[in-house]
Amino acid sequence: MATSAPLALAGEHLALIERGVSTIVGSASLDLVPSLMRAVGSAVHEGGASLTVYLARSQASQLLRDIAATGRMAVVFSQPSTHRTLQVKTRQVRLREATEADVPLIERYLVAMQAELAIIGFAPAFVQAMLAYRLDDLVALDFAPDEAFDQTPGSHAGQPIGRAP
Repeated sequence: MATSAPLALAGEHLALIERGVSTIVGSASLDLVPSLMRAVGSAVHEGGASLTVYLARSQASQLLRDIAATGRMAVVFSQPSTHRTLQVKTRQVRLREATEADVPLIERYLVAMQAELAIIGFAPAFVQAMLAYRLDDLVALDFAPDEAFDQTPGSHAGQPIGRAP
């Protein structure tokens, strides 16, 4: 359950997000039927107080309906080469159209994902195809993290990441 205390993501967690790692956005319907979609970009703002994920509206219609209906969203940031994984949850999502001002953030994400996936043998062209988008189809979801969890496989998986006192 979300609390009003600010979320305290450590530098290592913010660095993971900013590195441009695999980003999956999920929610569920009012009947708890899950929906999810791969983001084509993500960005950190205000030292982690605010995050943005970018989705192709044409591919994420059910997910967007679920977020609108419930106000809930979870985002998983995972580094494919190490499986380091962070899950962030929120009930504070603001949906807006992506604009030209977002393009440098999305392109930076693409370049970072190409470098990350090259480590495990995927060609840049594969990543380019996987993260292809049309700006007029992109929606930006700006949100403040309410909760975060270490989801890296191992003994700490599922552990909450602390809050500021």
